[in-house]
Amino acid sequence: MKSLRLILGNARYFGPSWVFASINILFGTWAIYIPTVKEALKIDNSQLGFAIFFLSLGVFCVFPFASTLINKIGVGKLTWYCVLLSSIASLLPLLAPSYYMLMAALFLFGTANGLTDISMNTLVTEIEKKDRVKFMAASHGFFSLGGVLAGLGSFLIGPLGNPVLHMLMVVTLVIGINVLFYKNYVNEVAPIEEKEPFHLNLFRPLLLLGLISFVAMGSEGAIVDWSGLYLKEVTLAPEALWGVGFLGFQITMTVGRFLGDGISGKLGSMKMVSIAAVLAILGYLFVLSGESYMAIIGFALNGLGFSVIVPEVFRIGGNVKGVDSSQGIAFIAGSGYAGFLCAPPILGFLAENYGLIRSFSVLLSCGFLILLFTFLLKRKKTNPS
Repeated sequence: MKSLRLILGNARYFGPSWVFASINILFGTWAIYIPTVKEALKIDNSQLGFAIFFLSLGVFCVFPFASTLINKIGVGKLTWYCVLLSSIASLLPLLAPSYYMLMAALFLFGTANGLTDISMNTLVTEIEKKDRVKFMAASHGFFSLGGVLAGLGSFLIGPLGNPVLHMLMVVTLVIGINVLFYKNYVNEVAPIEEKEPFHLNLFRPLLLLGLISFVAMGSEGAIVDWSGLYLKEVTLAPEALWGVGFLGFQITMTVGRFLGDGISGKLGSMKMVSIAAVLAILGYLFVLSGESYMAIIGFALNGLGFSVIVPEVFRIGGNVKGVDSSQGIAFIAGSGYAGFLCAPPILGFLAENYGLIRSFSVLLSCGFLILLFTFLLKRKKTNPS
């Protein structure tokens, strides 16, 4: 909890951390309205999965250019600009009048989110280096906290009865708080590292970390996108519980990430990721029971398991010797969002043709893949300090 106290006690660290929260407040609010959008546009699970593919595609398309933009504009300034862009773009999917407009709106929303993701992780990495502190996992905890706030917002669905008004309230909150703190990070820049000649020993750990990111972020995105529909269509949960799986997932993600920096220092990153994968596997077994409350517990275990994986691989990727922090993070993030890119259409296809239970069985197997990749990293002795 030391890193949490650090963030709450110093505006220099709170400002970047609130950016993490902001992005997930925006994205999480969109996520709780996925069943509403599906019903309003009269689309099936397969079509919904393909539309969400465009959100991931928008994210993925920015990665080749992100490092150049960060170096040219400055990581602090770009982070602030991206918060504004993401806030505006978050309104577009809920305003889409047709299926094709939904795909276009999700592409723009994904583009803004992807650029924000790289810039904010690079920003925290550079501040960690300069100040010799650790708050990456806790910053991701604020990302999860944003999801908790979005999940709590699901209780406004009935009273408001207006998705656009709900999102507009969220945008006002996000921009308002960022205006108070952006000056604490806006002038940060990411120094360009002296490059080392390319060799496989440099690339191999990045490749394995990229594979872990691919599987973990794809799985996280699947739970965010499909947990509500799973509770509605598989467990036949009442409407009041549709958002509770997402809320439980985000609460445990938040707790795990606030504790993550300290636990990582004691156990080591690879052991921590291995234990996290086991928790995620156990969570999927609960989800696949098909019972509403067991599934909600399962989503909570998923959140606890996945809470620490992505922050660790971002930290490692941003500190590879001879690689710019923005480039290392862009590689890890690009790999992760490739998972986002692949997961929605695959899971949508499986859900439409074989049912959501088959989709979550595939996600269960992904937990075992993370265990395999961490085992290979241990063999290569890439375990960070």
